[in-house]
Amino acid sequence: MAEKFAISTPHAPAAIGPYSQAIRAGDTVYLSGQIPLDPVTMEIVEGGIEAQTRRVMSNMAAVAAEAGGTLDDCVKLTIYLTNLADFGTVNAVMQEFFKPPYPARATIQISALPRQSQVEIDAIMYLPVAV
Repeated sequence: MAEKFAISTPHAPAAIGPYSQAIRAGDTVYLSGQIPLDPVTMEIVEGGIEAQTRRVMSNMAAVAAEAGGTLDDCVKLTIYLTNLADFGTVNAVMQEFFKPPYPARATIQISALPRQSQVEIDAIMYLPVAV
């Protein structure tokens, strides 16, 4: 079994519960769900779904960088929205942060997210171990 260890960066919000920002196990990094918290103030960013999605992506990018990769190393995303009508806006913002080939993805509408966030995204990254 691969050794696992936590990934943590001050450039993304601290965990608001008993979890790690990410866990690396071998070639795989599991990024915990990010909501649009400003990592300095720990408050939800203002500006609606577009601003919230950008903050989530920036937070994820910071965790990915701390793990030794970039968002382009993501192979799977799960996007949670409180309003599926925001799907197009989230897609547009996602294209600012990812380039083809895009990761596999699921998008799910849910009734509520922590701190009244409109969006949460988690990811799985593939980072081959250097030999």
